[in-house]
Amino acid sequence: MIAVDSSVLIEILIGAPQAEAAESALREALAHGPVLVRDVVVAEVCSSLRDGDQAMQALEDMGIRYGEVEVKSAIRAGEMQRRYRQRSGTRARTVPDFIVGAHALLQCSALITRDAGFFRDYFKGLKVIVPKAT
Repeated sequence: MIAVDSSVLIEILIGAPQAEAAESALREALAHGPVLVRDVVVAEVCSSLRDGDQAMQALEDMGIRYGEVEVKSAIRAGEMQRRYRQRSGTRARTVPDFIVGAHALLQCSALITRDAGFFRDYFKGLKVIVPKAT
């Protein structure tokens, strides 16, 4: 299973200039197995683009599945956000960012995202897939 971050989905749904690369990364991931989103990703997509029913239908049309965050992932997310606040002293990153990373690390085999630096820094060992133009 591979997780996908909201930034990649939003690129695809709004037809952003980099949407072709995002679509290609998503197709490649789907060819290898399920691609998953969690509650925070759905919420971010809905807040940026559409109402809930339309957003979920668009994700389903793309072949993306929805699932829940396990307790172990929620705990890791909280631990990583605490570490982030201790290191940086700011609140630029919120809990949803850490939930996406912890879920991908503990429940999936990789994460498709545009924010590779952050996820590699806080979630060591997480395979990060950054969509690239071909």
